[in-house]
Amino acid sequence: MKRLLKLLLNIKLTIIDKVEIVGGPDIWGMCVIVHVHPTKGQLLRCPICAKRMPYKDGGRGIRDWRALDLGVMRVYLRGKAPRVECAKHGVLVASVPWARHDSWFTYAFEEQVAWMVKQSTQKTVISQIFRIDWETVGSIAKRVEEDVRKKMPSPFDGLVNIGIDETSYRRGHKYLTVVVNHDTGAVIWAHVKHGKEVLTKFFELLTEEQRASIENVTGDGAGWITECVEEFCPNAKRLLDAFHIVAWATDALDNVRRRVVNDLKKEEGKEKKEKRKRGRPKKGEEVKPSASATVKKSRFAVLKNPEDLTENQQAKIELLALENGQLYRAYIYKERLRLLLKLPVDDATPELDSWLSAACRSRIPEIVELSKKIRRHRARIIDTVASGLSNARVEAVNNKIKVTIKLAYGFRNLENLISLIYLRCSILPLSLPGRRPHKKAG
Repeated sequence: MKRLLKLLLNIKLTIIDKVEIVGGPDIWGMCVIVHVHPTKGQLLRCPICAKRMPYKDGGRGIRDWRALDLGVMRVYLRGKAPRVECAKHGVLVASVPWARHDSWFTYAFEEQVAWMVKQSTQKTVISQIFRIDWETVGSIAKRVEEDVRKKMPSPFDGLVNIGIDETSYRRGHKYLTVVVNHDTGAVIWAHVKHGKEVLTKFFELLTEEQRASIENVTGDGAGWITECVEEFCPNAKRLLDAFHIVAWATDALDNVRRRVVNDLKKEEGKEKKEKRKRGRPKKGEEVKPSASATVKKSRFAVLKNPEDLTENQQAKIELLALENGQLYRAYIYKERLRLLLKLPVDDATPELDSWLSAACRSRIPEIVELSKKIRRHRARIIDTVASGLSNARVEAVNNKIKVTIKLAYGFRNLENLISLIYLRCSILPLSLPGRRPHKKAG
């Protein structure tokens, strides 16, 4: 019976003394108490270095560790928790073979909770299934992530293509810096805040060999990313994400549209118009929208790709070509820049030079400023086209992070949030207790 119970609870190197069923003082009802103690070889060991250490005192005496449920009944392992005096780590509670250090739960219980969290399960569902608080779930995820990561090779080995970006985790300009390995699609590092000081911490974790292996670094046009790459990986190519390059052009185009709308409103205000009587227009009377209103409503048409336009939006573009040449020309510049980023590098290079030559002489202030920005990043844009890399993987990870935060209704402890990001967005092997990791076919 004791052997069967050890198999059901997935505990090893443990001796069961006795089992009793007691009535629970809370709403969960009755529970099973399993009295245990470690085998002789596992007694009085430091929880950090795992070495045998001299006995210090009895600590807090008897402790309970939550184990996996048996059917509908909760199970607790009850045993002594003496303290040992380690010459290196000081006075600590001796390790036990069924639970991690500083944990009130068994290995199997924590692994099952962490696996459930990784599957995008909602906060309330996990809390009700395991009968624990959500803050407890966060600390469990942190312990499991750290334990699994220690057994894995360094995620910084063999880095070739990496992506860097920041994502918000809370309102009020609260950001996380995320580094992704393009070749595996996994998060290899995350940290609270963003900027050069934060990204410097990542590069300082790398050895000289690990830094030298990095060939391409993608990201937006942030200067702090460029400065860190030039300082720590001078031989790596600093690539710009094509999405952000097009975003620069769409921002410039939207600024042109707003300026045109304001100019038209000023002209319309100066013109004397006949005042129409109040009430509905008479039958057959046609009221045409003003030119400023027409341009104002063309925002989504000019910002979308031509292949995605509806018939109504296509008609708005054709109307702009006839009545507002400046805005239409800005639209053409945006489209030319977007399309040249998809060309082979041998064709994209002369096309980019032609675009720069025309944009700087366009006499559209916003497009001229855009051409200056593009010219500063010309070499990086050509390298981006040649590599074919983008920040799409990083943006996908950012979406996963936002979903994680939404499911958890926010995180008070940011360290737990980062651990959960590693669990869900990296390649850490995590399986249900008592089962082997599933191997994908092929």
